[in-house]
Amino acid sequence: MRIWVPAEWVAAGLTGLPGTEVEIVDPDGTGLPASSAEVEFYVPSFFPSLAGAEAMAQMPRLRVVQALTAGVDKLRPYVPDGAVLCNARGAHDASTAEWVVAAMLAAIRGFPGFALDQSERRWNYHHTDALAEKTVLIVGYGSIGAAVERRLAGFDVTVLRVARAPRDGVAGIAGLPALLPRADVVVVLVPFTAETAGMVDAAFLARMRDGALLVNAARGAVVDTGALVAELSSGRLRAAADVTDPEPLPPEHPLWTAPGVFITPHVAASTPVSTRRVVGFVRSQAEAYLRGEPLRNVITDTY
Repeated sequence: MRIWVPAEWVAAGLTGLPGTEVEIVDPDGTGLPASSAEVEFYVPSFFPSLAGAEAMAQMPRLRVVQALTAGVDKLRPYVPDGAVLCNARGAHDASTAEWVVAAMLAAIRGFPGFALDQSERRWNYHHTDALAEKTVLIVGYGSIGAAVERRLAGFDVTVLRVARAPRDGVAGIAGLPALLPRADVVVVLVPFTAETAGMVDAAFLARMRDGALLVNAARGAVVDTGALVAELSSGRLRAAADVTDPEPLPPEHPLWTAPGVFITPHVAASTPVSTRRVVGFVRSQAEAYLRGEPLRNVITDTY
């Protein structure tokens, strides 16, 4: 079986896998090796390019597309008939949840401002807010949301949960409007789909209570950036974002300088822990395919 992977760090995790030919190929639109005709198992890059997605049309034997991320919105439209798409749900839970809690604490305790003070050698003593006694609403309560809640267990917070469909202890999306005004912190973890594109719009933000913090670790396009900039500029809301729309964020974009915003460049899952876990998952998927066993994380709907 021929496997295409995008980088050496993925290939290293497949070393010694019997019955396979592992080739490092990250399509860039300049043409594909002749071995594309033999690829059965394809691992696109961590940040999939259009060229990488379109390359699947030139893999007639393709049977498995294994994403390195939980999000598959950039790949799903290009998966050919006869192939299944699997995401890496679970591999990045720890790293992403850690970022969410760290960003939440940094924003609430004013760390970005203190870092600026330090860079200017300014001793700026003042009180800050605290996470304790806050209500945290997790929108998109899946495996990452559950990981966030576990990490919040010692912070004396109340956790509210929303998912696409209601279940025990988790409200459905229809209950979101009533929950937004109750939350001090709103964490967005929904997958990017046609239904979630722009869901954090002006109406969503208007329902958030004054002084609330929006934390986005989903996709930038889940948030209406213009509406968010307007709320931040008014001083009514604060935000912490690992993802933006557009992305990368251009230097002149007003989100950079909006008051009350803390931005990181899509790094939540960029850790050694995520790397080890996702490579281990890719290997386990390849082994299952070789043995004719069911694959995990097969995408059967929009997500």
